[in-house]
Amino acid sequence: MTAVQIVLVSVFPAGVIAAAMTDATSYTIPNRLSAFLAAAFIPAALAMGVSPQVFAVSVGLGVVGLALGIAMFALRWIGGGDAKLLAACALWLGSSAVAPFLLWTAIAGGVLALGLMSLRKSPLPLSSFGPAWFGRLMKPGGDVPYGVAIAAGALIALPGAPLLSHLHRS
Repeated sequence: MTAVQIVLVSVFPAGVIAAAMTDATSYTIPNRLSAFLAAAFIPAALAMGVSPQVFAVSVGLGVVGLALGIAMFALRWIGGGDAKLLAACALWLGSSAVAPFLLWTAIAGGVLALGLMSLRKSPLPLSSFGPAWFGRLMKPGGDVPYGVAIAAGALIALPGAPLLSHLHRS
């Protein structure tokens, strides 16, 4: 395991954390962040010595993730940034971690939605405390920053990703 491999693999958790933070604070996930995550997969996979088959499956899962994300966006279940982040996560997580990722994302999304609904019904005017982004987040009837749930699901599923199994073999 080299320092370069560790740095390249660390791009993914850092990127999904950044996406969660920007979504929570602004209800947006910049396109450049999801594009960067998708592009960063290539050098990470090469540095890890991922086989062409594993690479192809991961790319296929990224495409399926994008199609799934677009469908959920069309149904107004998630935002456009969430759809692209979902695709980038599917690409990085690969065949062994994508199902747990989707399951944990759904669980985290439910917990997040219920938690926000409860907090937003608080007798205290929570929307008047803290920075402006916190006020928007606590506004009754407001949106749910689903990028937070996507990031949580990705981080929980990451240890099962094929890319990390290559890290342990290096």
